[in-house]
Amino acid sequence: MKPPRFDYHDPQTVPEVIGLLGQLENARLLAGGQSLMPMLNMRLAAPDHIVDLNGVADLAYIKEQGDALVIGAMTRQRDVEFDKRIHEHCPLMHEAVLQVGHRQTRNRGTLGGSLCQLDPAAELVAVAAAMDAVLTLQGPGGARQMPFAQFPAGLMTPALREGELLTSVHFPLWRKRHGYAFIEFSRRHGDFAIVSAAVLLEEDGAGKITRVSLTLGGIALAPVRAREVEKMLAGALASVELFREAGEACRKLEVMDDVHVSAAYRRQLAAVLSRRALEKAHERVARN
Repeated sequence: MKPPRFDYHDPQTVPEVIGLLGQLENARLLAGGQSLMPMLNMRLAAPDHIVDLNGVADLAYIKEQGDALVIGAMTRQRDVEFDKRIHEHCPLMHEAVLQVGHRQTRNRGTLGGSLCQLDPAAELVAVAAAMDAVLTLQGPGGARQMPFAQFPAGLMTPALREGELLTSVHFPLWRKRHGYAFIEFSRRHGDFAIVSAAVLLEEDGAGKITRVSLTLGGIALAPVRAREVEKMLAGALASVELFREAGEACRKLEVMDDVHVSAAYRRQLAAVLSRRALEKAHERVARN
């Protein structure tokens, strides 16, 4: 298969990218290309212009900034996988990125590309929702920040204004020694998850849950933070019974069906995976 004809542009700076987006009609940004290139080859996308971000060196970095990690939009998933700061301070992201595709796709795929593609089952999209990430978007009007919860405007549709691009992502870090777990069920290794569960957990010395984040991916048009279930868990004493109740509460969430599985199947997975992720995160909480 061959892509449709397009003009190729190779900017070297963010202002150049913004200038091109303001001048060109029907343009698409190329990041890692792991989603866009197959869409071009299958004629699911037919832009007149491709603006390649791979020459914009300022968009690829991982920085510590106070109690947060700031990651450039063009940072490769492979760099996320092997970065010691992420492994140490943000283990949920490290565990999730290991389940993104295969080594070859992670070599090219980028954090920003995954977030802007906004596949509801994508692992890094779920992590951004779970961690209350804040996005920096830049366009002709300058830079602005947006909580990730406001970023999905529909199925695989980010809330980007005309001429804007994602430049970086701010991930607030949880305190040291917190519990975490990222579990997914897919048809085969490397596929997008049918359902995933991301959990972050903090407890006091007596095992009472002091802070919790529970996110389910793949069940709706965007990752779902189970806020009501989080409220049920916060302040309670961690136990097998509590986590089972939380899983059953997730069964009540609104879920979608598609050509792969039914809504009932997704509800079952949501209940089971959320329980397992909570149990795993609880086991990882450091109490010494």
